[in-house]
Formats: sequence, C-alpha cells, structure tokens
Amino acid sequence: MTSIELDMIQSAGVGALALFVGMILTRKVSFLQRFCVPSPVSGGIIFSLLTLLLYSVFHIEVSFDGTLKDFFMLAFFTSVGFQSDLKVIGQGGKLLVIMLGLLVVIISMQNLMPMGITRVMGVDPLIGMAAGSISMTGGHGTSGGFAGVLKAMGLEGADTIGMAAATFGLIAGSMLGGPLAERIIRAKLTHEQMQPHDEEIDPAMAGIESDEASPTGRAKRLSTNEQEFQQYAKAMYCIILVMGGGTVLSWVLTKTGITFPTYFGALILAAITRNTMGMVTLNRNGKQVKADKLLDMERIISVGNICLSLFLGMAMISLKLWELHSLALPLIVILVAQVVMIALFAYFAAFPLLGRDYDSAVLCAGICGFALGATPNAMANMSAVCYKYHYTVKPFLIIPIIGAMFADIINTGIITLFLNML
Repeated sequence: MTSIELDMIQSAGVGALALFVGMILTRKVSFLQRFCVPSPVSGGIIFSLLTLLLYSVFHIEVSFDGTLKDFFMLAFFTSVGFQSDLKVIGQGGKLLVIMLGLLVVIISMQNLMPMGITRVMGVDPLIGMAAGSISMTGGHGTSGGFAGVLKAMGLEGADTIGMAAATFGLIAGSMLGGPLAERIIRAKLTHEQMQPHDEEIDPAMAGIESDEASPTGRAKRLSTNEQEFQQYAKAMYCIILVMGGGTVLSWVLTKTGITFPTYFGALILAAITRNTMGMVTLNRNGKQVKADKLLDMERIISVGNICLSLFLGMAMISLKLWELHSLALPLIVILVAQVVMIALFAYFAAFPLLGRDYDSAVLCAGICGFALGATPNAMANMSAVCYKYHYTVKPFLIIPIIGAMFADIINTGIITLFLNML
C-alpha cells in the first residue's frame, strides 16, 4: 500500500476545489437542488469516491492534514454561539416552547434507539452514537465536530460513519417531510382549518418588494467595498477573539472529567458574550442602545457559513469509505429505524401537541427536515407544502429560530450526557 500525505495547505486547497465542484453540480443537477444537498457534500463525495478508487484499485491511500479543518469547524460553531439570543424564547411564545420540548425528546430518542439496536446486534454502541443525533439532528457539521471525540473513545472511522449517516439523513428528511405533511392535511384537517388567515402574508417578501420599489429602498441595501471589508473584518475579529477564549474554557471543562467536543467552549462563550452584551446599555451619538447591537450578526453568520463550507469540504474529501464495509448492515438498520421513528413521532405526537391545525402540519414537514437533515431542508419541505396550499407565518419563524439558535447547543449537551454514560 502506497501512502500519499497532503499538508494542511494542500488539504485546504483540495477542500476548496471540492467546494467549487459541488457548486457546479448543485447548479446543474436538479436532484441536488431538490433535496438541498450542500455544495461541500456533493463535491466532497466525488473526491471521497476518487480516494476510494485509488485505495481499492491502485492500492494508494491518500491522507489529509486536518489542522485547518479543525480551525474552520471551531469558527463555525463560534458563530452558532453568537446566534443564541435567549430573549427570543419569550418572544416566540407557546409554540416555540413546545418545539423546544419536542426537540429535546427527538434528540434523546435518536440516541436511545440506536444504542438499543447496537446492543441487540452485538456491535459497538459508539456506532449507534455516530448514527444518532450527532448525524441526524446535528448533520454534517456536528458529525465532524464529534468525530475526534468518538475516535478517542475507540471508534475507528467515526468521521466516515458520521458523514455517511448525515448524508443519508439529509436526503431522507427531504423526501419524508412533504409526503408526511400531505398525509396529515388530507387525513386530519377539515376544509375550514385549511383556510388562510388575513395575517398570513409573507412579511419578508412584502418588505423586500416595498424597499425595492423605490430608489431609496434600493440604496440602503448598497455599501462600498471599504464598508463591506470593515464589516466582515469586524465579524472575523469577533469570532477569532471568542475562539481564543473558548479554547481556555474548553481546557477548564476537561478538568471536570466530562468529555466535551473541542468546539463546546467557544460555542458557550459566544452565547454568553452575546447575551451578556444584550444586558448592557451604551450611549452612542446621544442614543441609548444595547451593546449586542454592536455585533454585526449578519456578517458573523456569513463568516460562519463560509467556514462551515470549507470545513465540510475538507471533512468530506477525508472520508475513508472503505471503512464502512464491515458496518454496512448495522448502519443501514439504524438509519432506517431513525427515519421510521421521526415519521411516527411527527404524525402521532408532534402534530397533536402543536395544535392539530394547518400550522402544525407544516411544522411536521419542517421537523422531518431538521431532525434528519438541516434547517434548509426543513425550510424547503415547508415551502413545498405551502406552495401547494397556502403560506403561513409561524412555521417559517419557529423553525429557523430552533435550527439556528438552539438545536446545536441542546444537541451537544444531550450527546455529551450520553457519551459520558457509556
């Protein structure tokens, strides 16, 4: 077996190339657009298949340096922490609280069930964790984040298992959401319940249309290159500053004897920073403003998404698909069981608890999306349902809040609890 080892710069270059390939594929292949498959995943799979070919046919193993991959991962989860605004819970009302409760139940079941299956099949329970909420609710980002932890606990090929499971969930969640909501609507809703309310007008679209209709509206969306540079630079500085402090917090957390993912300290510190700043009032130009308004959240999210794409690109090219051969059967059983469980939970539990109305049916489509894939899949599922029937506001407010602000933090906490129980 011949080994080819790429350094961190070369690895980052190949990861970026995988991104470009994925962007082209996503634009050209309707299947990828329909199921909201991210560009790093579609492009990265091509490269991982190439490394599989080199390994299987030409007996050449390609290894990638993960130094920059870990940096990009840390930056992404730091940006997620900045998005965690606890004031939103009070503003979201009863429906948001119910959804948070359902999220906790879903994540717990996604870990309990695979552990039971692995026990029955006599395989390593860590395989169940890799195919549990780490890859289902967590998706590719959390799979990559916990790969090092699972490897340290003895699971070889943890990154490959997690990424393969996350890709399966991404597609399954997109395929399940629309048909399930359609079934609920036809079987459980009356004609009166299906009628739109007067307030169900897309506020975002209405705002954009009114802005774009006037020169002043268009002008306020424009900025100079120098302003853009300063805004993105400020966002990057904030992320790196908190990342540095987060590594110290992570070191402190290791002293507790509890296993945490490497990004947990930065994620928590970013959330603490955002919410602490929200309690401080500053005087700017004679006006009293909250300190958290100084954070350019739009740019922080953008920088985080760029880092996520680079991280995923590098993670996907690093997959060793040949490691899945011996795990194919238990992994397939677990993943199919995950899909069935989410379908039954959404139909029989989530729909009644959320109110048994049209909003509930649309939210069930969203639950299938983010519980098996990611928030974009949830939004695509709900959009497909609303396109057929009619638009409704609440699901499109609730799901992004759950996905962006709370899912990763709650998921990380529950996963950490389960891992420390093993």
